Amino acid sequence: MLDVACLESAAIFLSSSNFWCGRPGEPAVGALPQGAFKAVIAPSFADIFYNNCVKNGLLPIVLNEMRVDQLFHEVNAFPGYRLTVDLPRQLVLTADGATQIGFDVDAHRKHCLINGLDDIGQSLLQADKIRAFEARRRAEQP
Repeated sequence: MLDVACLESAAIFLSSSNFWCGRPGEPAVGALPQGAFKAVIAPSFADIFYNNCVKNGLLPIVLNEMRVDQLFHEVNAFPGYRLTVDLPRQLVLTADGATQIGFDVDAHRKHCLINGLDDIGQSLLQADKIRAFEARRRAEQP
């Protein structure tokens, strides 16, 4: 059975192990309501889903199964339960700040998420270099 919970007005999606594993991974991130979620917390993810999350502005957070089970318990036990994700500090925080759960994220992915960069956005950061290359190429190989 797949356990799923939505937190903080559906900004954080909480799931059990291997989220989206065994389903077609390419469209998976797009299957979630557009813009409804900013982060997905689970003990593990299908690789293609994990990689596509960042490309679509969604932060995949891997926490150990015991911690995720605890979060499910708290969601069910406390109506209105809230979590906050602090990406710069790489922390999941309870509303009162009493619980701080650290998580790992690749520095490049973190940079992209903080700056709202997808693959095209990253390329556009190099627009001046691309234009210079194209001008040089046209001049050298008319």
